[in-house]
Amino acid sequence: MTERPARRSLGLPGAPRPGEWQESAYPDGVRVEPVERVLALPDGPPPGGAPASGELPLRAALEAVLMVADEPVAEPRLAAVLDAPVDEVAAVLRELAGEYTAQGRGFELRQVAGGWRFYSRAACSAAVERFVLDGQQARLTQAALETLAVVAYRQPVSRGRVSAVRGVNCDGVMRTLVQRGLVEEAGTEPETGAILYRTTNYFLERMGLRGLDELPELAPFLPEVDDVEAESLEGTMIAQAVAAAQEGPRPNQADQTDIDVRTF
Repeated sequence: MTERPARRSLGLPGAPRPGEWQESAYPDGVRVEPVERVLALPDGPPPGGAPASGELPLRAALEAVLMVADEPVAEPRLAAVLDAPVDEVAAVLRELAGEYTAQGRGFELRQVAGGWRFYSRAACSAAVERFVLDGQQARLTQAALETLAVVAYRQPVSRGRVSAVRGVNCDGVMRTLVQRGLVEEAGTEPETGAILYRTTNYFLERMGLRGLDELPELAPFLPEVDDVEAESLEGTMIAQAVAAAQEGPRPNQADQTDIDVRTF
């Protein structure tokens, strides 16, 4: 009896070993040999692929970069990234901004905080608000708005000076403004070592301002911080003197107490 050779399934890699045979899946018994030669793929991008970034039109390149920017991008930085003259970049940006406005797009290209960024158009604010907020309001409290206003107009300013203007402690409110990215530290005060605070670029962006010089003018009757601090200090000293007088004079100090009260 002849021994049947070992069976080898089709599709296995490599050549058959001695004693193996391949069974064809075709009814006519055609033998299928393994393919050992792999065609090499041609070098370079596939036909019809996108051109290199340097070959993109400047308009398209600017739109692509600003579409992924999470903060306003300055013209010199855009020019450096796209290897183009700053004047040409500035001209194209203004051309794009005017084109979007003329076409009535739902977005606009706006120059704020020293750079350019895409924003949704104000006319579409209702739709955007429904999508983003979904019925929830995330607004700053009145105390936060007052504190932010003092920092914006008096920066750099310490928490103590802000508290003097508002008449209440503002430590918690200041921490909230820092966490929201509207206020940041700006060094220390040389005389007292207190931490100074200033507004951020995000504040300008949210307010739609190019710089602090575009802040509205303050009312002429708004008191100065120094005057408020002086009045507060004077009031504290008067209160201390009155309290000491009500407690009565200490031994050997009656004359001094009377002098202090009359002085104030």
